[in-house]
Amino acid sequence: MRKSRWLLALLVVGSLPALAAVPDSCERVRSDIQQKIVNNGVAESAFTLDIVPNDQAEQSGAQVVGHCANDTFKIIYTRTDTPQ
Repeated sequence: MRKSRWLLALLVVGSLPALAAVPDSCERVRSDIQQKIVNNGVAESAFTLDIVPNDQAEQSGAQVVGHCANDTFKIIYTRTDTPQ
C-alpha cells in the first residue's frame, strides 16, 4: 500500500511542469491571434479572446478561432462592441 501511494505522489509531482506549461503556450497562441485580428483593422477594445477547455467552447456561443495545449483548449472570439 505504501509503494502505491509513493508512486502516485511521484506521478503527480512529475506531471506538474507539464500542467504549468499549458497556460503559457495558450497565452502565446492567443497573443498571436490577437495581433492578427488587430492588424486586420479591428480595435483591440472591440473584442475578447478567451481560452476555454474544449467542452466549454461550444457552450459559449462565441467563434472558435484557435486551439492550444495539444488541442485540449480552444481560443474563442467574442465581439464586444462596434468600433466608432
